[in-house]
Amino acid sequence: MQGKVTALEVQKRNKERVNVYIDGEFAFGLNMMDAAALRKGQELSEADVARLQHADAIIKAVDAAANFLSYRPRSSAEVRQSLEKKQFQPGVVEAAMQRMTDLGYLDDSAFARYWVENRSTFKPRGPLALRTELRQKGVPDAIIREVVEDVDAEELAYRAAQKKLSRYRGGTLQDFKRKLGGHLQRRGFGYDVVNPVLNRLIDDLSESEPDFFVD
Repeated sequence: MQGKVTALEVQKRNKERVNVYIDGEFAFGLNMMDAAALRKGQELSEADVARLQHADAIIKAVDAAANFLSYRPRSSAEVRQSLEKKQFQPGVVEAAMQRMTDLGYLDDSAFARYWVENRSTFKPRGPLALRTELRQKGVPDAIIREVVEDVDAEELAYRAAQKKLSRYRGGTLQDFKRKLGGHLQRRGFGYDVVNPVLNRLIDDLSESEPDFFVD
């Protein structure tokens, strides 16, 4: 497509975009920033049109990525996958990812720290589970190791166990160890963490609630 720009009209439904007409016919839409560089009567070659459309596609991809990130932080891999699902061309995806990184919106180290902190606060997980979750989100292993190595697994297991204590009241000590221990292991805590945590809880309960267990 090439020819002379004959009209530039702001779109009715989106005031941030402009319809470009070439030789009297609608040719393509552009974001306001790129459209501002055009003028009526300007001659556009096929290369000019391709360049403008590519630049516009990158802005669309950046906007889509920003919207995806508005719900919660995401890993770079999650953002890339989202853009690919929206069928942006590979070159556009790469350019958009780089722009988002340059702007500070994509940072896998920050995302991994957010994920671990969020889990630690609301749904404590052991190092094994955290590693698995972060790998599933495409976070590089080097970052996972760096973030997870600082996790206090025993403290997290203790907090996770406290959230479930009430359901084991009135049971036997043996059932308490078996059921709560299994729950913690499913949360990604190893036996080397689970066992001391169970003993700590039993000691706590023997002092605070001596009738917690049945004989």
